[in-house]
Amino acid sequence: MNVLAFGDNLITPAMLENGLTGLKNHGFNVTVRDWSHKSVESLQNDNILVEQQGANAIEITDPGLIEDIDKFDVIVTQFTPVGKKLIDQAKNLKYIGVLRGGIENVDREYAESKGIKVMNTPGRNARAVAEFTVGLILSETRNIARTSAAMHKGIWLKDFPNKHNIPEVGGKTIGIIGFGHIGQLVGQFMKGMDANVIFYDPYVNSVEGFEKVDQLEKLVQQADVITIHMRASKETHHIIDAHIFELMDSNTYFINSARSALVDETSLIAALQQHQIAGAAIDTFDDEPLPKDSPFLALDNVTLTSHLAGSTADAFKNTPKLFASRFLQSLEG
Repeated sequence: MNVLAFGDNLITPAMLENGLTGLKNHGFNVTVRDWSHKSVESLQNDNILVEQQGANAIEITDPGLIEDIDKFDVIVTQFTPVGKKLIDQAKNLKYIGVLRGGIENVDREYAESKGIKVMNTPGRNARAVAEFTVGLILSETRNIARTSAAMHKGIWLKDFPNKHNIPEVGGKTIGIIGFGHIGQLVGQFMKGMDANVIFYDPYVNSVEGFEKVDQLEKLVQQADVITIHMRASKETHHIIDAHIFELMDSNTYFINSARSALVDETSLIAALQQHQIAGAAIDTFDDEPLPKDSPFLALDNVTLTSHLAGSTADAFKNTPKLFASRFLQSLEG
């Protein structure tokens, strides 16, 4: 089979050359082309556009990228969009491999209508996101980020929004919404810190060592810290809304390192402004980059990060190898 792999600023062509060695060793002809942008920010802006508007929002027209594309059986991509026009040009295409969990940059419905199988790479940055989530929990509850920011301004800060009730993780109840690979890793890390872990996930029946809660409403009423790790879909859109925030205790912390679409952002901001909850730590937003007039920036009880959770050198470097292994396994049946 002939494989065309698109690199970018984060999973570079060199990473693809090394990571797809397993395919080469099995007789695949691998061609690597580069969809890198002038900056990572520019790449991420295009990715946000595709995630919001779909795979056909950006058309790939660079002759250097699509030259003789009709000879390839497999396209491998991380962020490069594979829309209808590209699929129509790739007349011999049988597989599209996406080097991440989400497949927003592929017109999956159209591809599958033409008999093309679309494969993703779930869990490729699970550890990166899980570790980052733990960092967000500690940063917000223990005032790490806001203290560092104040120190850089010459302020010896001791006056925090939660100064009368700064918690430890040990002995607290961590509520995890979505208990797939990432959620379970977060659960393991939290148990290692002597926390009690409960989870809500309609697609996971039971996991040894963790308590399942059958209703989302019950979980948010019981948890001291709530962190969400679901995939964005029609079913999960704004699953965390004003009603859910109203059920939370005023000492509860909310963490989102997954997708902004899972949370009604307006309701979250209102809950923070009105101190319905103690605080939040957020890595993903409806508008990215975050606008300078965002209400988030006026709040002192929220930790904000610039969509970093899954971005580690290890995650990017290991993804092509992980995909190649899974792809070969799928071919073997």
